[in-house]
Amino acid sequence: MSEQQTKTPSAPPPAATDATQRGIDFSVSFAGLKFKNPVIAASGTFGYGVEFEDIVSLDRLGGFVVKGLSREPMAGNPPPRMFETSAGMLNSIGLQNIGARTFVEEKLPALNKKKNIVVIANVFGYTTKDYEDTVKILNEGEGIAAYELNVSCPNTRHGGMQFGADPSLLEEVVYCVKGISKRPLIVKLSPNVTSIPRMAHAAAQAGADALSLVNTFVGMAIDANARKPRISNITAGLSGPAIKPIALRMVYEAAHSVDIPVIGMGGITTGEDVVEFMLAGAAAVQVGTANYFDPCATERIVADLERWCIEHRVKAVTELIGALEASS
Repeated sequence: MSEQQTKTPSAPPPAATDATQRGIDFSVSFAGLKFKNPVIAASGTFGYGVEFEDIVSLDRLGGFVVKGLSREPMAGNPPPRMFETSAGMLNSIGLQNIGARTFVEEKLPALNKKKNIVVIANVFGYTTKDYEDTVKILNEGEGIAAYELNVSCPNTRHGGMQFGADPSLLEEVVYCVKGISKRPLIVKLSPNVTSIPRMAHAAAQAGADALSLVNTFVGMAIDANARKPRISNITAGLSGPAIKPIALRMVYEAAHSVDIPVIGMGGITTGEDVVEFMLAGAAAVQVGTANYFDPCATERIVADLERWCIEHRVKAVTELIGALEASS
C-alpha cells in the first residue's frame, strides 16, 4: 500500500475538540435521518459495530453500516480471499455473515445499549425475495436507522446478472424492498457499469431514499512464480486509495443526476478526502479500507475534518455539499 496506508495506527482523538468548542455545526441530515457528522464507517470493514467499541468511540462517528446481512448465515469464500495491492486491497470474502435473525437476536441488543449512535443495516440477496425476506426479519429489530441495499450481487434467477448492472433488475428490487421496509432505504451502487447516472436514476425512480457509491471494482492479482491467482475466487473487489479518483467522478455524476442524497465512498483516508467528496456533491461519506490499516481511522478522519473546517473558516459542514467551483 502507499506510505499513507502503512503508517502506525493513530490514537483516538479527544472527545471534545476545538471545533465543537467554536460552535461549528458538523451535523448532516437526509432521508429523515440526522448524523452528528458526515463520517460513516462502511459495511464489511467495521464488523457489527460491537467488535470496535473497545478501540473506537462509536458515538464520535456519524454512524456505521454493519457487515452485509443475508436471510440465512453464510460461510463465505475459501481462502485466500484478501490480497494487499500497491494502493489498496483486493477482497473476495464472499459476504460471510451470521444471518439477519442472529444479528437481531444477538448483536442488536448490545448496540441498543449504546447511546447516540446511528446504525445502518447492509442487506444483500440473490433474488428479490431474498432481499425482501431479510428486510422483513430486520423490520422486527429495534434500533436500526436505515437499510443499505447491496445490489452488486448476481441475480441467480436471471443468469447471474448483477442487480446493480441492469436498470430493470435494479428498479424491481428497490421497488419491492421499499414496499415492505419500515426504514429509509439507501441503495449502494456498483461501479462496474457503463453509466452511473442511468443506474442512479433507476434507483431513485424506484423509491430509493438515498444512494451510496461506489462499491468495489472487479479486479484480480496473479502470483507470477506460482502461475496462480492470488485470490481463490480468481477475481475480487478492489478498494482503497487506488479507486478514489474514479469514485470521486462517479459520485459527482450521480449527485448531478438525481435529487436524492448521495453518500460517497472510495479511498477516503483523510479529512480532506471527505471535503473533496462533499464538494463533488456527497451529503456524507463512508470510510472502508482505511479501517483495516488503522482501526481508529474513522475517528481520526472526523478530527481531520474538524481541523480542516477550522482552518478554512467553515461554519457548517453542509456548506461544502456540491460547492465545487467547476468552470462551464
